[in-house]
Amino acid sequence: MAETATTSSCWRAPLNLHHHGRWIPTFITTHKTLLAALWIAFFFTVFLWQQRSDAAAGFLVFRRAFSSGAFPKLRPVAFNLTDFGGVGDGITMNTAAFERAVMAISKLRKKGGGQLNVPPGYWLTAPFNLTSHMTLFLAEGAEILGINDEKYWPLLPPLPSYGYGREHPGPRYGSLIHGQNLKDVVITGHNGTINGQGQTWWKKYRQKLLNHTRGPLVQIMYSSDIFVSNITLRDSPFWTFHPYDCKNVTVKNVTILAPIFEAPNTDGIDPDSCVDMVIEDCYISVGDDAIAIKSGWDQYGIAYGRPSKNILIRNLVVRSMVSAGISIGSEMSGGVSNVTVENLFVWNSRRAVRIKTAPGRGGYVRHITYQNVTFENVRVGIVIKTDYNEHPDGGFDPKAVPSLHDINYISIHGEGVRVPVRIHGSEEIPVREVTFRDMSVGIVNKKKHVFQCAFVEGRVIGTVFPAPCENLDLYDEQGHLIRRSTSQNVSDIDYDI
Repeated sequence: MAETATTSSCWRAPLNLHHHGRWIPTFITTHKTLLAALWIAFFFTVFLWQQRSDAAAGFLVFRRAFSSGAFPKLRPVAFNLTDFGGVGDGITMNTAAFERAVMAISKLRKKGGGQLNVPPGYWLTAPFNLTSHMTLFLAEGAEILGINDEKYWPLLPPLPSYGYGREHPGPRYGSLIHGQNLKDVVITGHNGTINGQGQTWWKKYRQKLLNHTRGPLVQIMYSSDIFVSNITLRDSPFWTFHPYDCKNVTVKNVTILAPIFEAPNTDGIDPDSCVDMVIEDCYISVGDDAIAIKSGWDQYGIAYGRPSKNILIRNLVVRSMVSAGISIGSEMSGGVSNVTVENLFVWNSRRAVRIKTAPGRGGYVRHITYQNVTFENVRVGIVIKTDYNEHPDGGFDPKAVPSLHDINYISIHGEGVRVPVRIHGSEEIPVREVTFRDMSVGIVNKKKHVFQCAFVEGRVIGTVFPAPCENLDLYDEQGHLIRRSTSQNVSDIDYDI
């Protein structure tokens, strides 16, 4: 068991520690020959496994250090929020209790850090910061409530890659749970909830009563080794979980909720200039993009120059009636590359998977693979849009055009879709090296142009339904060319469908 920092606590989160017998070192020292044989067998087994993995793996970047399913470290010390004066009645302000608890854990960083248990109850609080080597554990029935009066929310400078608050110039509100320059942070529990109580924020935003950009629910910046699992995030004032310029981030078994209408910009997860990130086994239904991969906005993002790359998204069920299930952009000026989306189900949504950009963004979107994606009752399935003309200010360079290439759609299926594909490249931003393979999407509209293309170059391999646009080369299942496209610049975009 973890060492308990106080004896007054009545509730303790279970911590399972596995103790190994002490006979192993003695046994090994007296059986050197056997040990050598075991090591040889071990390395031979790893060699065979690696060889088989090499043969089977389609995406080399993900065969390395993604710790999918790896459980975070257990802490040597655990506290309860009540130890610091917390009161879970939904009325008492608990900001000072959270701050005192975080301060106590910060003093333990050289000893492995500490865990803060939030017991069942309703814990009203203003924004507070996390510290390194910390686990925030929400028990079943625990709910952290963000106070909805903006005077309690601190103002922070604009993000350097945005140069703008995003909704207003100048400062922006911080997040309810915030962290900067951290390492080894875990937010987990028995499906406890972090509730931003965003209803007041959404109403004030629609009525133009806010002078600064709303704050995210959880924002971690300039940090590494972040693990978020087994919790519910709901009703964020703005974006829900926003890791910014972070490395090695895992989000697993998380539910993210907001009303599908009248909850503006409540994106689920926004990886922003992040490297090495896994998002898996989640359910997301929100008022904007379920996931939006970003890397800065126009000239500010180009100058900051931090891409989002090596991102794996899998085993998700998502819904977005306002925007899209999985988006890349539109703020992608630092570049986005090496993204795999697999085993995705998008239901009752406006769009399923979308890439959006515009002149002035610069940057690139490349090496993107969508595999085993299912649409159900979706207006537009696959979207690439190159005229998403929203800019922070007039200082952007319209000649800074992004590059879009090597984008793959494999095993795409569904039903009840109005337009399965709409790839809207342009003469200045053509879409190159697009591949479709194994696609069958049942459509609800019998009009001619349900597979729409403009300024796109690529190929179709094997059977694809509905019939692809004429911009794409056709190959059989064995990779033999059947028909070469006569022009990649033909446009049959029809926004009336």
